[in-house]
Amino acid sequence: MSNVPSDTPRAFQAEPLETSIELDTVAIAAGVALGLRDDDEAFEVPGRLFEQLPFAIYVCDRGGLVLRYNRRAAELWGRSPKLGDPAERFCGSYRMFRPDGSLLPHHQCPMADVLRTGISVREQEVHIERPDGLRGIALVDIEAIKDSGGNIVGAVNCFQDITERKRNEETALQLAAIIESSNDAIISKNLDGIVTSWNGGAERIFGYLAEEIIGKPIAVLIPPDYQNDEDVIMGRIRRGQSVEHFQTVRRRKHGGLIDISLSVSPVRNAQGKIIGASKIARDITEHKRSEAQIVNLAREAEHRTKNILATVLATVRLSHSDNSDDLKQLIEGRIDALAKVHALFVQSRWTGADLRSLVTQELLPYRGGVREARVRIDGPALTLEPNTAQAVAIFMHELATNSAKYGSLSAADGCVEIAWSRTADGRLNLRWIESGGQTVTPPTHRGFGTRIMENMIGQLGGEVRFDWRAKGLTCEIAAPLA
Repeated sequence: MSNVPSDTPRAFQAEPLETSIELDTVAIAAGVALGLRDDDEAFEVPGRLFEQLPFAIYVCDRGGLVLRYNRRAAELWGRSPKLGDPAERFCGSYRMFRPDGSLLPHHQCPMADVLRTGISVREQEVHIERPDGLRGIALVDIEAIKDSGGNIVGAVNCFQDITERKRNEETALQLAAIIESSNDAIISKNLDGIVTSWNGGAERIFGYLAEEIIGKPIAVLIPPDYQNDEDVIMGRIRRGQSVEHFQTVRRRKHGGLIDISLSVSPVRNAQGKIIGASKIARDITEHKRSEAQIVNLAREAEHRTKNILATVLATVRLSHSDNSDDLKQLIEGRIDALAKVHALFVQSRWTGADLRSLVTQELLPYRGGVREARVRIDGPALTLEPNTAQAVAIFMHELATNSAKYGSLSAADGCVEIAWSRTADGRLNLRWIESGGQTVTPPTHRGFGTRIMENMIGQLGGEVRFDWRAKGLTCEIAAPLA
């Protein structure tokens, strides 16, 4: 019974009998108590017998009055009802309940049914509540007592406490349900390594059905290179030691190998002797794969960090200005451009950066104002791998900064068009075209910004071309996409 308290009194903790109770002898003795034999000396036999019986027993007359009960019955009831009391009919318990938890009135209890029908009851469960509120479960066997004419004159109820047994059964059922529903393989084997139990998790992990593997050696799961594992594990089990979270490899039914984590404990019999082992095997394939991914990501992060620092260092070295404030601003702008493109890398999980997003975010500060169309962007969807994306980000930053100071973006009517395409040989072709600004005079020497752009694009195996036309700068880069 599931709601029996842990401090169940001794009457609710008796060991249940292994077999149903034989009532013939008891019924004969009970018949004496009911007056079927006019023999005062014989009348004493039931009293002595009742107190010596290893189970609870009571006798009722035809009307259900309790005529006799033994000490075990009183202990189970938690009370001692008055014999022959009309208020105490059919049973001496305080209250009774059916197995489904509904109240069982005394006049509807099994004893009342037997006295009414004459049909015996065998091994029927009744939940009994004591006056102190504690409950237990009784297994009742009731035999009708009849006179020589076959008339019902009473009945005898022999009942036993099965509270502990029911609790153990429920615990066992719950445990079995947990084991069967577990995603882990839960396996037991004897000391010779023969499989004795196999749950659904084991079927899913190893591919064998229970009927295919029970009775066979556990060694069918162990690859040749790992046979020594079993000897080490069973050696510890025989010494009464457990094995916790032992990572190894096992073989599935169709030959595939699987990474698992093992926890193994000794199994003992009632005498405490070790008779086998219980094993829990967890599939850690995904865990091992994740570990490998973490290692690869760490290496990739180290590689990318070195690349980023190298790019920043090259940017700083190639930066030049006549005063420290301008130099600081120049370096900050270029590093900010790198930071923006790295934000795009995060969005793509480091696969690269979308070219349109890269160009849009770099030109965003110059797209506002009266003329919304002063910056026009056109080109197909392209994802640049990280090194190319970094170079293009610096390229866009340098051109935009220069245009804002001296080119089309410094004039109210100036505009810039950025367009790109993929060439037939799989290269990127990107054009920067300025118009509507001041008249452009070609520079007399290559500036540091020009050198930075040429250097970074050149490292990719690409090239940069500048056309200083009077109506505005046109710049074109060609670089590999991968």
